[in-house]
Amino acid sequence: MSDKTCLITGPTSGIGRATAEALARQGFHLVLACRNAERGEALAEVLRAAGGSAEVLEMDLASQQSIRSAAQRFLDSGQPLHLLISNAGVVNLERRETMDGIEENMAVNHLAPFLLTELLRPRLLESPPARIVTVASGAHAFVRGFRADDPEFSRARYRPLKVYGHSKLCNILWTRHLAKQLEGTGVTANCLHPGAVATSLGTNNGRIGRLAMAVLRPFFRTAERGARTSVHLATSADVADVSGGYFVDCRIRRPKPWAEDTVAAKALWAWSERMTGQLPLG
Repeated sequence: MSDKTCLITGPTSGIGRATAEALARQGFHLVLACRNAERGEALAEVLRAAGGSAEVLEMDLASQQSIRSAAQRFLDSGQPLHLLISNAGVVNLERRETMDGIEENMAVNHLAPFLLTELLRPRLLESPPARIVTVASGAHAFVRGFRADDPEFSRARYRPLKVYGHSKLCNILWTRHLAKQLEGTGVTANCLHPGAVATSLGTNNGRIGRLAMAVLRPFFRTAERGARTSVHLATSADVADVSGGYFVDCRIRRPKPWAEDTVAAKALWAWSERMTGQLPLG
């Protein structure tokens, strides 16, 4: 893997950090896409001190302009891209909007990976075999389908787990549709549920969020264990030709039926294009 380049979002803590550390040990050059460049540099130094190779790419997933700028900087570097891991995520107790005016769960958890992948798709296609890995969630069970009439819950009552679960459902629907587009290109796309992991997710909600995580932490698996499926999808020869799958504990699983809805996946794709200003690619 010494000649492989991986771009990973959300690498400075939790599952993302455990994934980055595991991939660095396997010889990947890590491009650490971070909102906080200082924390990214601290991680890069740790990885380099351990014999790994890493650099920081400053990127705020809550800003489409930041995503576009970071993606262009990566493309301008001329590096190949063999692995793209969308790991970063957010869950909010109250409704928040990004600077683009988009509900934050949907913006960060789905539209950001969608936009970043589309911007980097040409480089992935130039670097086969390449893999796209997205951290989804079993929380997609909290909803019963893609809300085409109100994707951002702008009219419905804000229920944190339902809104978060809906964004994670979008991860699965998008991955399946993306995989179909990539057939025969040498690029695969898969997603996964990491399990209930003791990470910083949710701690952005102030004292209540931090307290809830502290209480639940003993019942969660470690970040290292939660990262196993991400690392498996990134490196295992067993899944080299698998695409469009949803994985749990390193094994392919069927998600809820509404996550396999091809009509909903097409509607989500069209909406995502409109929300990110991307031209249709297939």
